[in-house]
Order: sequence, then structure tokens, then C-alpha cells
Amino acid sequence: MNTSRLATMLLLSTALLAPSIAFAQDAQSAPADAVPPADVAADAPAEQPQEEATEVSVPGGEIVVTGARDRNYQRSAPQVVSVLGTAEIARTGEGNIAGALGRVTGLSVVGNGYVYVRGLGDRYSLALLNGMPLPSPEPLKRVVPLDLFPSSIIASSLVQKSYSVNYPGEFGGGVVNLTTKSSPAEPFINIGVGGAWDTETTNQLGYTYYGSSTDWTGFDNGQRDYTNALQTFFDSGERLSSGTLDNVEIGKGIVNTRNGLIQRIPNMPGNGSLSLSAGKSFELGAVTLGVIATAGYNNKWQTRDVTSQTSVEADLADLQSDFRRVVTDNRVVVNGMLGLALEWDRNKIRWTNLYIRDTLKNTRLGLGQRNQTTVDYQQQDTAWFERQLIDTQIVAELKPMDGLSVDLRGGFANSQREAPYELGFEYVRTNVASDPLGEFFVNNLDGNAGRATVSFSDLNEDLWTGGVDVSYKIMPTVTATVGYAYVDTRRTSSRRDFQWRAVDLPDGVNMFRPDYLLSHAVIEAFDVNLIDTNEGNPAFLATLRNHGAYAKVDAQLTDTVQLDAGVRYETAKLVVSPIQVFNDGGTTASPTALNNDYWLPAATLTWSFRDDMQLRVNASKTIARPQFRELIYQFYFDPDTNRQYRGNPNLQDSQLTNAEARYEWYFDRDQRFSVAGFFKRINNPIESFVALESDNFITSFANAPKADLYGAEFELQKYFDLSDWGGMWESRRFALIPNYTYTKSKLKVQEGDQTSYFLAASTRALDYFRDGAPLTGQSEHIINVQLGLEDTDKLSQQTILFNYASKRVFSRGLLNTGQPDIFEDPGLRIDFVARQGFDVFKKQVELKFEARNITGRRHIEYQQSGDNRVEVNSYDVGRTFALSASMTF
Repeated sequence: MNTSRLATMLLLSTALLAPSIAFAQDAQSAPADAVPPADVAADAPAEQPQEEATEVSVPGGEIVVTGARDRNYQRSAPQVVSVLGTAEIARTGEGNIAGALGRVTGLSVVGNGYVYVRGLGDRYSLALLNGMPLPSPEPLKRVVPLDLFPSSIIASSLVQKSYSVNYPGEFGGGVVNLTTKSSPAEPFINIGVGGAWDTETTNQLGYTYYGSSTDWTGFDNGQRDYTNALQTFFDSGERLSSGTLDNVEIGKGIVNTRNGLIQRIPNMPGNGSLSLSAGKSFELGAVTLGVIATAGYNNKWQTRDVTSQTSVEADLADLQSDFRRVVTDNRVVVNGMLGLALEWDRNKIRWTNLYIRDTLKNTRLGLGQRNQTTVDYQQQDTAWFERQLIDTQIVAELKPMDGLSVDLRGGFANSQREAPYELGFEYVRTNVASDPLGEFFVNNLDGNAGRATVSFSDLNEDLWTGGVDVSYKIMPTVTATVGYAYVDTRRTSSRRDFQWRAVDLPDGVNMFRPDYLLSHAVIEAFDVNLIDTNEGNPAFLATLRNHGAYAKVDAQLTDTVQLDAGVRYETAKLVVSPIQVFNDGGTTASPTALNNDYWLPAATLTWSFRDDMQLRVNASKTIARPQFRELIYQFYFDPDTNRQYRGNPNLQDSQLTNAEARYEWYFDRDQRFSVAGFFKRINNPIESFVALESDNFITSFANAPKADLYGAEFELQKYFDLSDWGGMWESRRFALIPNYTYTKSKLKVQEGDQTSYFLAASTRALDYFRDGAPLTGQSEHIINVQLGLEDTDKLSQQTILFNYASKRVFSRGLLNTGQPDIFEDPGLRIDFVARQGFDVFKKQVELKFEARNITGRRHIEYQQSGDNRVEVNSYDVGRTFALSASMTF
């Protein structure tokens, strides 16, 4: 399949959904600084008052503020926190919570929904749902990507940047705690629908493949089930290399017209979404039962015209490979939530059940050169990735007597990722002058003039959590809290990689398209064999059992000084073991085990030296553990980054010392100014490095000796009353909400420092890391600005949003050749969101218009040495225009 035109396309951000159930009150009347009302306002219709209570779920008990509408939790909390409530989330217009969090001071979203707090990578960030950990559906990570969570199911998001001992010890940059919607005060039904147009994707050229007739739902109809021969082979435990199996027969039927034939789509469709939510409370005597349910469907297309280059030279003068690839993704997200809540007196029991399924149908077609030759290679790939999260949680918040509160929580969550039939084909262009056919593409299936591969991967992770927290008010100004938490994580992950091989495939046959080339007839006629290219350690089992106990005190020492201090003892055993896949045993790597315990102290002192000003000082110790996949010496290919990874069983935990000082000025209702400085010393930070093996770039990991990170934050929220203008301006105000974060990080590597990489001859740290290099994923400058007009009497908002992030190291260059690092340059992005509410037949309707990436900022990943530049993964990003509507009954 030869392309005469490689298109330029890319889908940007979800541009739909997120029906805003709360209208005027969620946008204006409720103060922006208040803790978002998780179980009252968030799910109520517009006219419902939102002044009864506000809450956010945290380990160690919910924080509840009763009565005072202008109560400011960011000010009264004993720690440094940022809160995104329903109003703040709705203002950004983002369809998933990761996008909304990207507007918070000090936060940036990297890749597919991974939140970086103050420049520290996702391994240093902790994501919780209702105060409990989440399993990850990603093979390379233990952290969950937050773009999985539609904003329509989230009532609030709390970001805590200073450590307190009621949270798990794996707390580097901060914790993101999501609170789901709970029982409503008034019954409601909300229906939403949306659509979006992307200038680089919609109605433009793209590619796809058939797959199955139900792919649009995000569920396969069985067409991707294993063939009988393949299933029998997997069940047998035999090796293809043993010579006892029929390799030819097993390879039949894997490639067919449904999964191996790429289709050219001249006019790609637009994006669409549907949502439904409903809630009601029932009075059962002295008990109130609240019920809320949500469901959502989102279907979007994304096409990228990617320039993908590599070089092995120190000065990048020559390209090792140079490809241009058109990549089309069809992403379908289906979600549902059911929440039940019982309330009596001051007690509450919540049962939350969440289901999210995120499916990606991936099609790639590329043309280019590799191995520093002028030979043209055409590559095509098709894949289907299923990610699924099921979570059920029960939280009891009990107050049996004055001054005493007992919080109990328990939950089970399961995440899965399946990727059946990842197919890859490579054809080589031939130019034979004497041949009447002239120039054409061939695939001889011999590895030198073409190849055909297939991979099957599967991940399943179970996570059990439980905990108890007991708080007692010793005296009016002193509260003591003790708690215990247990987390048991069990992950199984496997990846099987295969390749078809043939000898002297005849001319003409080697020109067949993939579904004909590997048809039953060709495989049998020309003895095309299926070989296993990964018989080493194709599967592993990982477990992490964590026990944590803490004690802390929150004391008002004087009228102006508050101290929150405590210590956490945490012990964890992390084991990663290869799974014995084959009956004959064979060579199996030894298990990797980390069994450590830590005392982790933390203290925050707050001095309110004026009624509207305060100063906070925090110090703490925390840790970061290796990811599961990083601890096993096994290859893994990540299609998102187009990179191959391999783990290092010699990795150790990282330990962090954290310090921060923060000045806060709350100069008016809903308005504030703050400035902060922070410092982190990381011992044994886990960093990536890149090596070249057999013409392949391999990314792996090792512990650098030390790293320092320091920086400053600035935040302002200011409203300007426009009522003096009269007329249409009488109830309107102008919102100015800027924030800026400066972060600087440096690896500290000196001669004599050692590290350890599995099976490597060198332990010299300078052979893997550069002294003074920044941490991966860290931008020195992050700026967010929101400028908006909003009505204080009804829902009417017009907001323009600016986001800027300076360049950051995305991946390391080849150190042994002195290559520069690979940088990502997010640059400046400008969005516009308008929300308008009005009544139709006495029903509340919200219309939302979004314009994303107005300036058409490109996605850029590159290496540069002098005037030589390598575009590693760069492509145009379209402008996205979306319109959605929701109605509340």
C-alpha cells in the first residue's frame, strides 16, 4: 500500500460532554475558594441552594464546613492545598479531570493524562479516588492516567502539595484526591449531547481498519478472539522453538481482511458524546438514602501526520532513520457510576461503584528510510487497546460522641488492559531496471526485505484497600488522630511477540497486501513459519503489600499559630517475579524483591499574623518506589511513544526530603494572592537512560546518586465588579486568575558515584547520567491565565484560557555518544470556553461552546546539536471547535 499523500491531522482534547448539572450557583454563587460540595451542590439542579455543607473526602476523615457559604478551605486547611470544585472544573470546559488539573498552579499534564506536580514525574505523584488508591491499566506504570476520569463524574479534586502523614508515604510532588459525586439534595435528571470538529482530522484524510462491526461501542464482538490453533498453543505451554509443534498451522488465520487491511478514509467523521445522570434522596424515617447514577459515551477521532527521526551521532549530523507516519486513533470511552449514601444524625455511609472502559483503535501507515540507507520502507500497523477500570468503595464517617470521629473505608478495584493482534508489516521498495514492473514494494518475510509481526499483551491488576482513622478532640484547640491503612496490589502482565518467516518467497507473492500475503493458501504453499521472538520472560507477577500506621496532632497553639505534625511508619514488600510460561522450565530470571520500612515525619506550622494573611512552613520526608515493569529485565514496546523499554532489577527506592514556605493573602471574598518557595532533595532518584543495541534504541532505568529540585509559585484570583457600567453589566464581573510556577532541577553526579544496572559491566554513575541534567518531564516555567466575564445572577460565562509550559526533557539521548537529550516543547496554547444557561419549557438548559488550540500550536519532540535538529515525534495539532448541550429535569 503506497501513499501518494500523507495527511496532516491530529485531534486535540475532548471537546464535548461534561454536562454541568449545577448552573448559576456552581459557577458564581458558590465561592471559588470553598471546598466543592461533593454530595450536595455538585449533583443538584440549578436552583438548589448550596450553602448547607461542603466536603471533600480525605484519608483521616472528611473535612466538612457547615453553614458558612464563604468558608475558605484552602485557607483553613492545615496543609498547602488547591481545590477544583464543580465551578472551577466547569469553567475550564475540559471533558476529563486531567485537562482541568492542568490549570492548577504547579501542575502539568504530560502524555496521556499523567499529572506532574512541581516538575516531578508521574512516579512522584499519588492519585486517590475518595481517599483510596487506584490500580493502573498501564503496563509501564503503577499510577493511573487521570484522563480516564470524565469530569462529569467528579465533584471535586483536591491537590495537596505539602505532605501530611495521613497520606501514603509515596508522596513526592503531591497527591491528587478525586471525590466522586454523592447524594443530591433535590431530585434531578440531566441529559447531555455534544459534538466536535477538528481542523486536522474531521473531514480530512485518515486511515482505519474494519476490526469488528461493534468497534464504535468500544467493545469487540468476538472477532478478535484467538484462533483455535493459537489458543491451543498458548494453553499447551510448549515452545514454538521446540520443533514439536506445527508452526505453519498455528500461524494461519491470525491475519485476515478485518485486521490486516488498512482502509483509506478521505473524509474522517467528527466527534460525539452522550451523557445521562440522575439522582434522588429518600427519607426513611430518621435516615436519608441518597442515590445518584451517571453514564457517559464519548467517541473521538485523532489523526497525526508525524515526523519521526532518530540519530546515533553525537552531533546528530546523520539520521539513523527518517519516517513520516500518518496515525489515526479512534478512542471510545464508556463510563458509569452508581452511588448510594445513608445519612443519619452526623453519620454517613457512602457506597460508590465506578466503571470506566477506554478503548483505542490504532492505525499507522509510514514511509521512510532506516539504517542510514536510501532504501524506502513502508510500514503499516494496526492495534486494538482495551483499558478498563472497575472500582467499588465503602466509606463510613461516624461520630458516635462529641469530639470523637471514626472513619472506616474499604474497597476493591480491578484494572485490565488487553491488546490482541498488534500487527506490524514492513515492505521494502525495489527498483529493478530490467523488470517490466519497475519499482514496487515487496515483503519477503525474511527480516532483510520485509517483515510481519504480531503481539498479544494482557494486564490484570487487583487492588484491595482498607483503613481506619480515629480522631478525638482532646481540648477545643487540640485534635489527635491515629490511623492505619492496608493496600494489597497484585498484577499479572504478559506479552507474546511473534514473527512470520519465509525462505525465497516468489516474486509476485511478496507483493501481496498483508491479508493475502498471510492467507491460509500462501502460508501452506510456501511453508511460512511462525516463530516466537520473546521466549525469555514473556510474563511476570508483581505484588505490593503495604502497611501504614500514623499518629498526628492538629493544635491551635495560640490565637495566631497552628501546628499540624505527625509521623507515619510504613512497611512495604514489593516482589516482581517472572511467570513460568513454558512446561520445560528453561532459564527464568530470579524474582526481584524490595522489603523496606520507613519512619516518615511531617509538620506544617501556620502563622496567621493578620486577619487576612498567613504564613505556612512545611517540612517532611517521603519516598518513591520503582514501577513494577521497571524491576524486571524484559523488553517492552510502548506504542504511544514508539519506544522500546527494558527493566532493571537492581533499582532501589528513592527518598525525598521536602521543605516549603508559603505566604497567603485573602484580601476579599473569593479572592486571594499567594507566593511560595519549595525545595526537594532526592536520594537515589530513578531516571531513564537510552542505549543502542542492534540498531534499536532501548530505554532503561537506574538510580542516579542525587537530585535537587527547587522553585517558586505565584497565584492570584481577582474579580472586578462591573455593575457600575449599568445595563447588561449590572450583574456581571470580570475574572482574572493567573498562576506561575518556576521549577529548577539538577541531577548531581560526580566522579566516584556508583549506580547499578543489571548485567552491565559498568557501575560508574557518569556512564549513565550527566551532572546537572534536569529531571525528565520538568518544565522550568508553567503559566496559566484565565480571563473571563461571568454573571453572578445566572449562568453566563465567557472565558479565555492561556497555558504555557517551557521545554522539558522527554527522554534521554545516547549518553555514550554524547548526544543531547530529547526535549518536548509544549509552548503556548490558547482556548476559549463559553457557557450559557437558559430555560426552555421551564427546563434548565446549558449550551457550551469550546474553541481549543486557537493558534494551532504543534506537538514538538526533538533533539538539537548546533544547527542539526532531529524531529523525534513532531506533528501538527488541529484547532478544535465543540458545541454541547445539556438539559436538567
